[in-house]
Amino acid sequence: MLSLRRNADIRTLCFMAIYFITFGLIWTQYNQLSTLAWSCIYFVNIYFSWVGAVAVHNTVHCPVFYNKTANKLMHVGLSLVYGHPTSTYVPGHNLSHHQNTQTPKDMMRTSKVQYRWHLINGIMFFPTVIASVIGVEDTYFKVQRKKQQPIYKQVQLEKFVTFTIAAVLIILDLRRWVVCALIPHTFSSFGIVSLNLLQHDGCPEDSKYNNARNFTGPILNFFAYNNGYHTIHHTHPGWHWSILKEKHEQLIAPHMHPNLAQKSILGYIFKTFVFPGIRIDYLGNPLKLPPVVPDQNWYFDTTETYSSKGDNF
Repeated sequence: MLSLRRNADIRTLCFMAIYFITFGLIWTQYNQLSTLAWSCIYFVNIYFSWVGAVAVHNTVHCPVFYNKTANKLMHVGLSLVYGHPTSTYVPGHNLSHHQNTQTPKDMMRTSKVQYRWHLINGIMFFPTVIASVIGVEDTYFKVQRKKQQPIYKQVQLEKFVTFTIAAVLIILDLRRWVVCALIPHTFSSFGIVSLNLLQHDGCPEDSKYNNARNFTGPILNFFAYNNGYHTIHHTHPGWHWSILKEKHEQLIAPHMHPNLAQKSILGYIFKTFVFPGIRIDYLGNPLKLPPVVPDQNWYFDTTETYSSKGDNF
């Protein structure tokens, strides 16, 4: 039952465990630990909640276990790490973003934010797109309910466990829940959605090799499951995260524009949003944005959950 498809996902399970251990410590030792010790553990907890969001992204593309029941339980566990039902990631990401990247059918297209000060674009991207993403989730799952698809039952299970535990914690201590759960989970959602702006802004959606920006730093990719290698992920979204670095170097890097290989994500964030803070395309030219247009409905009548491309998972 617990046979992993790839042994690399031992890392996923370990990182999940780090989140739950640190959450247990900051919750139970809320008033007992020194400020410094509690703050250090809190920082680790927030970071691994975001790492859990990356794992959510991975599992909706490529299941972790061979056994379906084990994968369902994995989704429940990740929902607690991420703070939001895992299966809700499917419509907004797999079906809207991946199949319609940077077009009006992509609820997370980067052209939705067009402030003159690029730092504001970075801050406002998440609150700007989140309403559209939630709307897509709602519509998609209504359709799945009518069609009596298994993913609807799965998302209800994830919601029940996630929100029941949240309710219990709120009853026990509202303030502690805000600090220990709501803030880390909000950062987790903000971080995973805002990555879209870093990875796709200024990249041509119709280019085979230049449709995404890649962050190649080894530390980021160790803790974020090779999520920095984003072009190869869009080319083969069903491939397991553990092979993305190798496949990127084989299939993408020789053909990709060198500006789309950034060694440091923090360095890129600084120069993009702080100094010089100029919004440019992948060639280094000032970015010419299309007009802001309403979202276009995409085909909701689908039962797809995982990507059908790439590895046969």
